[in-house]
Amino acid sequence: MKPGYYLADGSTRVPSVTTIIGRFKDAGGLIHWAWKLGTEGKDYRAVRDEAADAGTLAHKAVEAWIRKLEFAWPTEPAETVKRAETAFGAFKQWAKQTRLKVTDTEVAMVSERWRFGGRMDAILVQGKRSIGDWKSSASIYPEYLLQIAAYGKLWEETHPAEPVKGGYHLLRFDKEYGDFHAHWWPELEAAWEAFQHLRRLYDLDKELKARAK
Repeated sequence: MKPGYYLADGSTRVPSVTTIIGRFKDAGGLIHWAWKLGTEGKDYRAVRDEAADAGTLAHKAVEAWIRKLEFAWPTEPAETVKRAETAFGAFKQWAKQTRLKVTDTEVAMVSERWRFGGRMDAILVQGKRSIGDWKSSASIYPEYLLQIAAYGKLWEETHPAEPVKGGYHLLRFDKEYGDFHAHWWPELEAAWEAFQHLRRLYDLDKELKARAK
């Protein structure tokens, strides 16, 4: 199977949800972070790769839980692991209360109409089809809403018999403390409208780059 996302003709490749959003993502914060590390004599790549924060650990534990796999918790750093385990416990309690059920994992979908693709876990919350995602971050960012809104449209186009009636869930694990936060929106039409503009801009940007050679 060829990597990437293709239309039904098998030859037309289309961008992914994250590629489209990432193309226009504000990188100012990341640039400042890398610059600050540089002034301290640190390589941002090494810091990034060695980071083992509580949120990331909790996120990995959730991914293993979703796929019914055992997760091997590290022993160090002890305080970070403790925070991650607490966050994972909070997630499992939320999953129990909401009757969370993951029906399919890593579902690959392509929109023939909007010409983009994506991959997500299919979930039911309180028995209703919902769109959900898991993030390890310091905050909630607008691009997260664009991402799950686009996943919702992908799902409804490719699974018309299973409409999204349970809204959109975003579960966040704080990177430093591992705190667990559950967010829910009944609809994300504004986010979907914004994503449509980014999809069109993605093609225009590609065309302009070709002409600017």
